[in-house]
Order: sequence, then C-alpha cells, then structure tokens
Amino acid sequence: MTTGTGRLDYFGIDPLLSEDERLTRDTVGRLVDREVIPRIGRAWLAGEFPRDLVQRLGALRLFGANLPQEYGCAGMSNIAYGLIMQELERGDSGVRSFASVQGALVMYPIFAYGSEEQRRAWLPAMAA
Repeated sequence: MTTGTGRLDYFGIDPLLSEDERLTRDTVGRLVDREVIPRIGRAWLAGEFPRDLVQRLGALRLFGANLPQEYGCAGMSNIAYGLIMQELERGDSGVRSFASVQGALVMYPIFAYGSEEQRRAWLPAMAA
C-alpha cells in the first residue's frame, strides 16, 4: 500500500490517519525531500549541522507541535507529532533528534511543570 505521496505504507496506517495528520506528514515529507536529504550527507561529512533548518522548522511550528496554540505552538495531535518526527528521521536522525529534544525534553517540561509565567515567556520563542 502507498501513501498519497507515493511512499510505501508498510504498516497500513494511512487510512487510519485524519486528513490533517496526512497533510502534516506530507508537508514535512516534502520539506525533508527538498531541504534535508539533498544536503545532509555533505553536512555530515563536513561535521556540521544544517542550522538554517532550525528557522524553517520553527516557521512551520514543528517544535513542540503537540503543545497548545495559546503558547505559540501548533496544537497538533500526538499522532501528528509522531508523524513529524518520523518524517524528520527519514531525512536525518540528527535533525529529528534536534526537533524532538527541543519539543519533548525542553518545551514539554516547561508546559507540564512550569508556571504560567514561564510558559508564556519561553514556549512561543522556542516554538519559533
């Protein structure tokens, strides 16, 4: 079975996804195809991280994407967040790690355990 973008759907999950989840996956997939895969090998050989991708990922609100919109995040489902990470991982493990550390290891604890003042001070900037 293939997805709407022609990729193989090994686990047959495509029909289980909402239209928004498929759109999210496909949008991030196109970004990965255009901006990560063509140059990540050169970056790896040079020992560099493609820092310009950070701004691009932030513009799409991919950092902390499953956190509420009231804090400048995308407010997506956890499934959409997982699909984002899956697509980023398809492009490069380091890029996916950067995004998941930003969202899950930094932003989520601020959201879950921080004060309202801390949430409003830190999350919008970190999402961007």
